[in-house]
Amino acid sequence: MNKKLHNEAVDALFDAILTLKDRQECYTFFEDIATINEILSLSQRFEVAAMLRQKNTYLEIAQKTGASTATISRVNRSLIYGNDGYDMVFERIGIPIPKDEEEEGKKEN
Repeated sequence: MNKKLHNEAVDALFDAILTLKDRQECYTFFEDIATINEILSLSQRFEVAAMLRQKNTYLEIAQKTGASTATISRVNRSLIYGNDGYDMVFERIGIPIPKDEEEEGKKEN
């Protein structure tokens, strides 16, 4: 994890997010704390990550989400070299990791 990210202010923000009880509370809080474009950008990255996990092509992803190839590539790098945060959340919400990637992970361990 990025040590530059860890500080008291970020801890306080994450603690606040963890108090949210449902989707409506998320809308209420995030509409106050972020711009509409910031929220839409985060949701677009999340959708791109899910589509990459489901083996969609960059072209398919760009057409469906409107994301640039640069954004798709950046999200793909996070999926490959990141902290597995997307995979943790995908598992919890029921977005499967394709079998070939699970097997590659087992080979690396």
